Amino acid sequence: MTKTLTLRSFDIPAIHKFGIGFDNLFDDLMRVTQHQATTNYPPHNVIKTGDDTVTIEVAVAGFAEGEIDISLDKRQLVISGAKATEQDQAHEYLHRGISQRDFKQTFPLSEHVEVNGASISNGILTVYLERKVPESAKPKSIAITYAA
Repeated sequence: MTKTLTLRSFDIPAIHKFGIGFDNLFDDLMRVTQHQATTNYPPHNVIKTGDDTVTIEVAVAGFAEGEIDISLDKRQLVISGAKATEQDQAHEYLHRGISQRDFKQTFPLSEHVEVNGASISNGILTVYLERKVPESAKPKSIAITYAA
């Protein structure tokens, strides 16, 4: 008779003591699991465009110039949009299918990831990211000296 074990929880702090030199990895995992957003608005794509480049595409149809903000704070890329209120509407909407609600999307960035720029075309905001690892942080080979 075989017994089946089911993993019901992932105890990151218990694994943390075995991760010598991987403190940042575990800190990132803890941060991401604690701050997961339950919303998927606005829709977005995260595209790997090369070994060290990533592009984030966010659908921002209906947002005018100056209503979208991109900021970078402590390895958190924050993209937010706030619609200007229309005080004097000269017309009445019979159906409003293009969303008018404000949004805030947060993307945790890895170490050494830099934002290279952003552009909007055809209602899609594109943010260009690149990982630039300094020479001091790249893996290196350690020479072994053998005693005779």
